[in-house]
Amino acid sequence: MAGTPTMFPTLLYRDVPGALGQLTEAFGFAVAVRYDGADGQVLHAELAYGDGVVLVGSKGRGGPFDEAMKGAGPSGVYVVVEDPDEHCERARRAGVEILVPPTDQDYGARDYLARDAEGNVWSFGTYRPGGAG
Repeated sequence: MAGTPTMFPTLLYRDVPGALGQLTEAFGFAVAVRYDGADGQVLHAELAYGDGVVLVGSKGRGGPFDEAMKGAGPSGVYVVVEDPDEHCERARRAGVEILVPPTDQDYGARDYLARDAEGNVWSFGTYRPGGAG
């Protein structure tokens, strides 16, 4: 395969403004891009964290991707953070449901699990997939 593969998780929310608020406040994401439709609905947003980006859109606005995602369950996203304990405490203070507190793993990483307001599971930890870093 030529070039470096790049992946961007994509999540759809019923309440995108609420999701953007929770994800920025609780997890420290920054809204890098936001496009609103004429009706005020968020058509597309990009949340940045370090050199990673999560794409966010509105459920139920139509189109092939929305149709393909209809009936899909919650998604899971893993984000590398320097200090999982500090990151988890920030999320806890913001009212996020912590599923598993920061835990040392057998493979040398430390991570925790949280659930956002619409059921997506977020993992934050020191593991770098594919041996990156």
